[in-house]
Amino acid sequence: MATPLAQKFDGKKFLWDGVNYESRDEAQKALEAYKDKGFDVKLVENDDHFLVYSRRVAAVQSAE
Repeated sequence: MATPLAQKFDGKKFLWDGVNYESRDEAQKALEAYKDKGFDVKLVENDDHFLVYSRRVAAVQSAE
């Protein structure tokens, strides 16, 4: 079965970063890097690997 590119968590759409992490530690490092850049992130265990899903609300530009 193919890995879904997008999933909903708590009614919000998250996108998969495209990497199958072999260990929880690897996935956790990627998750923290996304968090540091302002993303909401979710870690998903999928059979023998881990997936990281992220989302970020687009910044609103003011019309000046």
